[in-house]
Amino acid sequence: MKIIITGGKGQLGRALQVVLTEHELVIVDLPEIDITNKNVLRRCFDEVRADYVIHAAALTDVEAAAKNPTLAHKINGLGTQNVALCCREFGAELVHLSTNEVFSGDQRCGYEEWMPLNPINPYGRSKAAAEFFVREIMPQSIIVRTAWLYSADGRNFIHAILNQARSAGKIQVVTDEIGNPTYAKDLVKALKQLIEMRQYGTYHLVNEGACSRWKFANEILRLAQLEDVSNVPILSRDYQRASTPPLFGALQNVAAASLGVRLRPWEEALAEYLQANG
Repeated sequence: MKIIITGGKGQLGRALQVVLTEHELVIVDLPEIDITNKNVLRRCFDEVRADYVIHAAALTDVEAAAKNPTLAHKINGLGTQNVALCCREFGAELVHLSTNEVFSGDQRCGYEEWMPLNPINPYGRSKAAAEFFVREIMPQSIIVRTAWLYSADGRNFIHAILNQARSAGKIQVVTDEIGNPTYAKDLVKALKQLIEMRQYGTYHLVNEGACSRWKFANEILRLAQLEDVSNVPILSRDYQRASTPPLFGALQNVAAASLGVRLRPWEEALAEYLQANG
């Protein structure tokens, strides 16, 4: 298959390139192609004539989105509208990557795929808009929500924790934000299964299990043999930031699991990641 990967230079885009080696991949990313530029994007789709588009391009910096909601909506919402319209016009199937931040975080038991969206920050609202455009324009598509993504490439929570621990000798991490640490390598393998099965719908693909940011940080320190570093528990209200994350944003994988697509426990994935990249 010929597959366009938008945001192909990002951490998820690079992970996709490692796994989808048997397919012809076309990388779409800045500065060459801007998904908010309809004419440039359309020319690209017309030239490539892809079978699939994996839409991973987004403004994923939640703090930047909170400071500039208009830009977040332009890239994540309207940019996705452009991608979906091009998919429909040129006959490409669409796989769209979304986030747990489309939910409010008030469900302590976590979120299943069919639960109503209720984002509480600009990033989440822009990604909810993206989902709306995908469903309206490309009803036969795959929407994948994930959370707390990490890989060896790019900025992520693990890098931040290790850098601070090694430089300062202590860290402060919130105890009341709950989510699913997800290894990009595992996400991509699961995503590949759904594509090959041609199973349309909305799916939650996260490593199994959920934890607090504080517990996640403790496990990072343990596996990195930095257990002497002090990890001071704090509450979200004590951590000043531009964005407001959903506190109970854990995703439940129900739909994909029913098809036999599951990701391993987050602790196991993290151990493998740190063994290779710690």
